[in-house]
Amino acid sequence: MPSKTLHFPSARHLHQLYAGREDNLALAERLLGVSLVSRDDALIIDGPEAAVARVEVLIGFLQEARAQGVAVRTPDFERFAQLVARGEDAVLRSLFDQPVVVPTHKKSIVPKTLGQKLYLQSVFTHSLVFGVGPAGTGKTYLAMAAAISALLKNEVRRIILTRPAVEAGETLGFLPGDLREKILPYLRPLYDAMHDMLDAADVAKFTEQGVIEIAPLAYMRGRTLTDAFVILDEAQNTTPEQMMMFLTRLGEGSRMVVTGDITQVDLPKAKVSGLIEVERILRSVPGIAFHHFSGADVVRHPLVLKIIEAYERYQNPIESAARPAGR
Repeated sequence: MPSKTLHFPSARHLHQLYAGREDNLALAERLLGVSLVSRDDALIIDGPEAAVARVEVLIGFLQEARAQGVAVRTPDFERFAQLVARGEDAVLRSLFDQPVVVPTHKKSIVPKTLGQKLYLQSVFTHSLVFGVGPAGTGKTYLAMAAAISALLKNEVRRIILTRPAVEAGETLGFLPGDLREKILPYLRPLYDAMHDMLDAADVAKFTEQGVIEIAPLAYMRGRTLTDAFVILDEAQNTTPEQMMMFLTRLGEGSRMVVTGDITQVDLPKAKVSGLIEVERILRSVPGIAFHHFSGADVVRHPLVLKIIEAYERYQNPIESAARPAGR
């Protein structure tokens, strides 16, 4: 049986290609019909010639991912291996032929996981995108990056940021300050992302001129949003009626990104989340993309992923018991 040894710059470089998990190599063995042994800075491949060649294709794509700044996680490795095993190289090739880089005034934003890359590609190619997943996956930050990039390239004339002020309930009018000061606490994550990509002077200028508009979801009613990039954050706290109202604001030349975490619904228990319901209604509608992030897409402190996994095990003990550790 043919054998081939691939050498890498270091053992660490090799480990990063399969997320440092031996069970990922075992998965590739099963899918591609080979034997794989990782030894220091070398990967030893045993198997039929055609199968060995498929492993080389897989390794090539993983190296391209790393070169474009993607940190390969277990779900990413699984997706790569499955596509190569099915001979769907063109899908992976399309991901890497056009690197996803989002330029803003202060920095260029590069997706850090395959999930983030697929999400951004959906944002660039669809008028309406839903980004659903846990905290720290970059769903809101990347939406803001895409919005600012579109504004700077004159693809849209304004950015509109909105979020349901669920925590304030009916007391929003009694909070001190003008409208902007009242809703600022609920839109702080969007502001933080914006300041990370634009100079403070630009943020002040754009908001003063109305180029960047920040408003609670209730203020969207009755409007038609044209030539705008619209972001609805914390969408899990919308009711079905609010979600329909918001989505039907989409005007000519506009794009929408809706983000939320369906495990963090703050609505009264009798209320259904509009974000949960909308996928059942719109899943088959052309031009709309739903992207689901997992804990593996978390790019915050490593403890955040461990916290999310611990809560998943607590809330779904049977399903978690059947899942391999670290997934």
